[in-house]
Amino acid sequence: MVRKQGNMKWWQLSLVGIGCTIGTGYFLGSSIAIEQSGAAVLWLFLFAAIGTYFVYESLAKLSIEYPDKGSFRTYAKKAFGDWAGFSNGWVYCLSELLIMGSQLIALGIFTRFWFPNLPLWLCMVIFAVLGLAIILTGLAGFEKMENIFGIMKASAIIMFILVAVLLLVKGTESSTNPILRVFSGDLPSIWWGGFIYAFYAFGGIEIMGLVATDLKNKQEALKAGRWMLLGLGSIYIIALGLALAFIDETKIIADESPFITALQPFHIPLIADVFNGVFIIAGFSTMVASLYAIITILVSLSEDHHAPAFLSKKGRLKIPFPAFVCLIVGLFVSIFIALLLPDRIFEYITTAAGLMLLYNWLFILASFMKLQRPTRWNFMKPIIAGVLIIIAVVTTLFAEISRIGFFVSIGFIIMIAIAVLMMKKKWHITSSS
Repeated sequence: MVRKQGNMKWWQLSLVGIGCTIGTGYFLGSSIAIEQSGAAVLWLFLFAAIGTYFVYESLAKLSIEYPDKGSFRTYAKKAFGDWAGFSNGWVYCLSELLIMGSQLIALGIFTRFWFPNLPLWLCMVIFAVLGLAIILTGLAGFEKMENIFGIMKASAIIMFILVAVLLLVKGTESSTNPILRVFSGDLPSIWWGGFIYAFYAFGGIEIMGLVATDLKNKQEALKAGRWMLLGLGSIYIIALGLALAFIDETKIIADESPFITALQPFHIPLIADVFNGVFIIAGFSTMVASLYAIITILVSLSEDHHAPAFLSKKGRLKIPFPAFVCLIVGLFVSIFIALLLPDRIFEYITTAAGLMLLYNWLFILASFMKLQRPTRWNFMKPIIAGVLIIIAVVTTLFAEISRIGFFVSIGFIIMIAIAVLMMKKKWHITSSS
């Protein structure tokens, strides 16, 4: 990808972060979180926001001290050696491949809200081709698109908050108080079950690390993430709390956004269509962010001899064409998987994608603690984030839907571990010479 020479401002990085983060993981994945955890989902989003910020802070500090286009995978290699750089890069590529799949499936679901007879695979192919076209415009086109879509998506959540508040002020018979339900003990027996989906809604902050090298002032990486996550975490929780004020969480449908479910009984003209359009924009922009992340990491892996050397070769458009072809293959593999496993496929892939992403975040925390040698408080923050992430991972075993995703993620980890063992001899020879 063509990279600009450090002329990005901190607020532009914040907008890129919003654009890469707000997606179907929140607009649709939050339905699964509510289905699993009920009103306790508000707690889970708060904990996930705290854990996410500590992960981003670790990544930002590493980006300031060691600016590198390979970002987190380069830091893992620097901290623990070739095996860590290799593992981290491929774990992330596979997680983003799964995220692309979940976003494409969600885009198909949202599109069929308007066109119910349109085949899911055709919807996915259309959005896949459009996403690839954006990538061909290079980094500048990617950043502009994410800035615009970021503003639109945040505005949509704020619009829902305003509409919901007006409805509450007007007074409705269906409104309840989700906050009271949380503190009254009216919670599911395993209320941590939706934690993985709360974390998944913040997936995308690691892409800020990939783009942070373009900041005019590298020290502002922390400021960009701090304001982005403070604002995003706040509107996430407020919007979900208001949605829960209008709906019975036991009637949540995993394939429908809780915001649509909350507003449907009021029959507000065009409101469902407006939000559905926003959901499509959200899913599309986060899918493009995944495409950008994969091609960037593939090139970094190739340049480090952790992937075939030809993947980093650039053509006339200064796009690494072989890596771009791999991207196309990965996209259509995602579509093929969706066709093979249509039943609750979004939940399965979302769980696996979220878990793979969290494994990557654990690498970021470990790299920070190894390279930075932080003070006591700065040492505790990654520990807290690590504990929250481990809880999210372990609790996926408690529900059948998320359990399948857990074993899919473990399967990928085993594949990468086998590849590491096969590459170990080569790295030993390289280090000796």
